[in-house]
Amino acid sequence: MINLLIGKLLDASIGGNYDEKTMTDLFDELPAASVDPDHLRQAMRLWATGVAVVTSQHDGVVHGMTVSSFTSVSLIPPQVLIALAQSSRTHALVKNSRFFGVTVLNADQRDISDRFAGRLPDDAERLSGMGQFTLVSGVPLLKDGVAQFDCRVIATFTSGTHTIFIGSVLAAQGDLQGEPLLYFNRSYQRLAPY
Repeated sequence: MINLLIGKLLDASIGGNYDEKTMTDLFDELPAASVDPDHLRQAMRLWATGVAVVTSQHDGVVHGMTVSSFTSVSLIPPQVLIALAQSSRTHALVKNSRFFGVTVLNADQRDISDRFAGRLPDDAERLSGMGQFTLVSGVPLLKDGVAQFDCRVIATFTSGTHTIFIGSVLAAQGDLQGEPLLYFNRSYQRLAPY
């Protein structure tokens, strides 16, 4: 069953058709979810993640948001994915421009994470006055992060309230001496030696 679903997902993302796909049809054969959203939220708080800011621009509008749903998909070809709430301004920019940037924040960038997580309203100019640069596509990336990725959208999947964007990595860079900002159980954390 799982291999069949993965095969359907791969078939939907290959071949140059970048139209948005809906994952609902892929899971019709599975029983309906019965987990209470609050229980899921509590359990997910125990998943430690890095903290990143996704940025995009379209028609002169530049925006970004803090995310924890960012991961590598493939090294060959180089691909990553992000999941964005469909109600967010950044979602609309990524969907329309087909490009996004990801900056993995360093341990001293908690204020930047808060800024992009909603301390400034969604319609505010969150990148105003911030150090930024570009790599290939022209999408702004934040200075001083531990890693940056410049990506072109190659596939999208709608699932629930979010859209999963798979991006082909056009350029990437990282600071191997940097310490990433972590998030666990609703608070920021730092790496500690094991």
